[in-house]
Amino acid sequence: MNTGRFISILEEIAPPELAEEFDEGRIGLIVEGKEDIESVACSLDATGHTVSQAVLCDADALVVHHPPIWYPLARIAGKDAFILGRALSSGLNIYAMHTNFDHAEGGINDALAEVLGLSATEKMPLGLVGDCSLTPAEISGILGGGLRLYNCPEKIERLAVVGGSGFDAELIECAYELGADALLSAELKHNILIDSPPELGLMESTHYALESPGMKQLAGRMGWTYIPDEPRISVIP
Repeated sequence: MNTGRFISILEEIAPPELAEEFDEGRIGLIVEGKEDIESVACSLDATGHTVSQAVLCDADALVVHHPPIWYPLARIAGKDAFILGRALSSGLNIYAMHTNFDHAEGGINDALAEVLGLSATEKMPLGLVGDCSLTPAEISGILGGGLRLYNCPEKIERLAVVGGSGFDAELIECAYELGADALLSAELKHNILIDSPPELGLMESTHYALESPGMKQLAGRMGWTYIPDEPRISVIP
């Protein structure tokens, strides 16, 4: 298919109008490559590893969740030079679907809820709340990478999930009002923790563990090649 048709398909999956305002100019076709796209790779991020692997498997496009260029570039050097140089020299298109895929049906948060088996789900401003039959240990086993638990009950009957960095006052309050026993997200700050309702458990996982299921599921649904790039994490008790 040509690039225009490819973009149309991705915009049907994650409509750009669903994106948060801060994503303006950061999503869509970020690196333009070959006009004809047949083979597609998918990953959470456009890193040196994932771009190189996409080129090695002869992909014509790499679809990622996180925008590969976040701040305007005054100079192209180091990591940016390697990633952009590798992509441009091989004609690899790089397409980013960020907060529009967070909000989309079948996107990041729906996939996270599905992999954890949540039922009777309700939407939050971002993420979902649903009935849960898993213990924290079982959730950790499914996601990998371990969990940090704060005021978390041993039995969770109603769980709120937000892929990525979702610990903020509005989402915590929304999860609490919708009857969640705990909120699962990533990158909890101390000031948010101490201001949270003590009745709501907070479960902190990694950004990668919470968002990669959505990209893996998308790759499987579309027949694309998923390229893992999980951070190396060690936990010292």
